[in-house]
Amino acid sequence: MFIYNVTVTLEDSIHQDWLKWMKEVHIPDVMRTGYFVENKLCKLVTEELETTYAVQYTFRTMDDLQKYQKEHAPRLQQEHKEKFKDKFAAFRTILEII
Repeated sequence: MFIYNVTVTLEDSIHQDWLKWMKEVHIPDVMRTGYFVENKLCKLVTEELETTYAVQYTFRTMDDLQKYQKEHAPRLQQEHKEKFKDKFAAFRTILEII
């Protein structure tokens, strides 16, 4: 099993709207693709002024992730980008569950 981890740092001006949209729209849309078996939304505990979240999606095989990235990720990432413009920074990592 693996985790597709998306780390997102937000400006305060979008924090509450982003959190609501992620819970009600984006994460459910990602899960509906059928490539992930579980998700977690985690807030980083830090003293920094910016708010950072880690959105984690568990998947079974690298083939599942590759299909998701080809078939769904561009559209879903574009929706996020259009909604929150230049008020966030994101990066993605893949973790193997040991």
